[in-house]
Amino acid sequence: MIVWVVKDGKPGHENQVMGLVDAMAERCPVEVHAIRPLSFLGALVAIAFRRSPADKRLPQPDFIIGAGHATHMTLLAARRASRGKAIVLMKPSLPCRWFDLCIVPTHDQPEKSSQVFQTRGVLNRMRAAAMKDPARGLILIGGESRHGDWRNADIVRQIQAVVEQDRQVQWTLTTSRRTPDNFLPQLAIEANNLTVVPEAKTGPGWLQQRLAESAWAWVTEDSVSMLYESLTAGTAVGVLEISNKKDSRVIRGVHALQAEGLVTFFTDWLARPRLTLPRTPFNEAARCAEEILRRWPVGV
Repeated sequence: MIVWVVKDGKPGHENQVMGLVDAMAERCPVEVHAIRPLSFLGALVAIAFRRSPADKRLPQPDFIIGAGHATHMTLLAARRASRGKAIVLMKPSLPCRWFDLCIVPTHDQPEKSSQVFQTRGVLNRMRAAAMKDPARGLILIGGESRHGDWRNADIVRQIQAVVEQDRQVQWTLTTSRRTPDNFLPQLAIEANNLTVVPEAKTGPGWLQQRLAESAWAWVTEDSVSMLYESLTAGTAVGVLEISNKKDSRVIRGVHALQAEGLVTFFTDWLARPRLTLPRTPFNEAARCAEEILRRWPVGV
């Protein structure tokens, strides 16, 4: 199966696309080729004259996959110049019917169409590990966002309760690029079962490795990508709550996870201090790969 991946240079988009490609490769041999997105005008010209946006030496694709608005026109140009199916991983800025398949998170409220496949959150490259260490846990801190009021004191209070309750777990806390500079100075929790690793001191693959081995994860409510990565890694997930939550699509998506019993909110954990694993594995990339190969078996 030949797959062209349109890369716009954004790590988050590449993580989504390659999560899907990895899942497809687990089901069928895949040969992957990366192409760069054309400019809007360049893509229009390519579509008009049926020119391929890729090197002519590349084998013809079965699928062309992209995420991010900058990839949309290139996906269409590549499809017009080849027999490949164009798959976009988001709610596109163009009509969904222009693509062969749109893989869209439910919280984005996509239109109902045979060309739309809804997912619980965005895809990622995490895979569940066969063995988890019950003595290891992660605390993943986001930061200021439009989804609610970030208050250091509220998050610190919740972290302290978790660390003190689960003393048998060695917790590792890490921050993100959005974490306020004054958060770690205000953390000031003296506990021998808590290690702090600032985001600046984590290297490539650090989070993925830690999620793979940790049995537990607490994630701030604003950190949606890390929530879905933690679930995909097969980790029992708790949610550290932010204040004055806005009625946004992201917050609605997190609360949908709560309604499904996939995550435990801090206020619920206080009444019953235990995190539980989802009853069934959470792997949206695998579910999407299976849907694609059901529609177009082995790219035929």
